[in-house]
Amino acid sequence: QVQLVESGGGLVQAGGSLRLSCAASGRPFSVYVAGWFRQAPGKEREFVAAINWYGKNTVYTDSVKGRFTISRDNAKNTVNLQMNSLKPEDTAVYYCAAGGDISSSDYSTYRYWGQGTQVTVSS
Repeated sequence: QVQLVESGGGLVQAGGSLRLSCAASGRPFSVYVAGWFRQAPGKEREFVAAINWYGKNTVYTDSVKGRFTISRDNAKNTVNLQMNSLKPEDTAVYYCAAGGDISSSDYSTYRYWGQGTQVTVSS
């Protein structure tokens, strides 16, 4: 089992930045693909970004390319999501996930999930 705990969410004005962090514990985290997903009210959970186990391969959904950056520190068992130039449409609960397939944006491929952290972007 891998336990994931997100932090760093909050309220920010459009154009601002937030940095989400996900701390992992349990089984060795470094062997897993890690990803971030988000879910807005009334919408399905959607893929945001993923990173492979050694951090050299990253994937982003089109709407966040150039604005968000995913990174990981396996020595600290953390994965981060730096979010810049935030827009109101980025408002959602953001979830950290691990154990998925970096070639797929399907959330059902991920085995482990955090509890989520709220990000609200005001216009």
